[in-house]
Amino acid sequence: MSITATQIRKTFGSFTALDGVSLNVERGKLVALLGPSGSGKTTLLRIIAGLEYADSGSGRILFHNEDVTDLAAGKRRVGFVFQHYALFRHMTVTENVAFGLKVRGRRERPSAAEIGERVRKLLKLVQLESYGNRFPHQLSGGQRQRIALARALAVEPKVLLLDEPFGALDAKVRKELRRWLRQFHDEIGLTTVFVTHDQEEALEIADQVVIMNQARIEQVGTPQEVYDRPSTPFVYQFLGNVNVLRAQAMAGAGAFVSSPATMEQDGQVFVRPHDIEIVRDRPGEAGSLAVVRYIHAAGPQARLTLEQVQSRDTVEVEISRAELRRLALQLSDLVRFRLRRGHSFGEDYSI
Repeated sequence: MSITATQIRKTFGSFTALDGVSLNVERGKLVALLGPSGSGKTTLLRIIAGLEYADSGSGRILFHNEDVTDLAAGKRRVGFVFQHYALFRHMTVTENVAFGLKVRGRRERPSAAEIGERVRKLLKLVQLESYGNRFPHQLSGGQRQRIALARALAVEPKVLLLDEPFGALDAKVRKELRRWLRQFHDEIGLTTVFVTHDQEEALEIADQVVIMNQARIEQVGTPQEVYDRPSTPFVYQFLGNVNVLRAQAMAGAGAFVSSPATMEQDGQVFVRPHDIEIVRDRPGEAGSLAVVRYIHAAGPQARLTLEQVQSRDTVEVEISRAELRRLALQLSDLVRFRLRRGHSFGEDYSI
């Protein structure tokens, strides 16, 4: 089931949450709405679900070309999973999963036997088939989230929507559960949209990433596309660490490993810390001269902070620990750094 949102505008008093947002989600895709707090991602998700409505006369929501703009949430056949699970504490796991089926009107409600069978299948699907008689307080956070997902799927939704599904979990459980969600999605093939502010999460599991900022969409693309070819300075800086350097100073110092012909020489160069090469300062060595101010060697990569001698700008660099050992760097050492890869947006954008 595809999802199409066209020219959605939503205001809360004087605050604009969505400013003419349009989006198309292809059938069967796992799509992440990614952005900082206040960017509009949760508001867009809730409007797709029917939990909020766009401003009067603003835009449409279509499910597989069927206009659902004016339908109430209960009639859109949407599965919605909240960040804090929203499980009923006085109900068992089985009762929670079955709730959406039991409250249907008599004509639409399955028989007790059918409900029981569907619940058993769903608990098996989320790998919690032996937990049916437990109550939510007897489960871990990750287990509660999977039960919330099973409950959302019980009503056989057309699409699945998740609002910060792992936001309430610790880092280790988040990683385990998001990988499980990717595998789970591949099994069921249901069109799924989830909201997150975690860049690593979105890039790891989504088929497509929608990056939002200040009530608008900045870029839509695959994880590789948005990371390797960001379309705006915001996207570049939001997706991982980045240095913003002065292009003219870099070119003048011979800091480009490859030709800087595409760079605006009076503008700025965006470069990832891992796209910077470091060599010790020697006579005739090309590159921008800098002083080593900080070395952090714990973890898989060594992180260095350099201070450019010419501009006094700070530059963050990531190199392998083997390279750090080879260079035998110490604080206050003089080095030359060169850019393997960088990007400039010219004069059309301001930082």
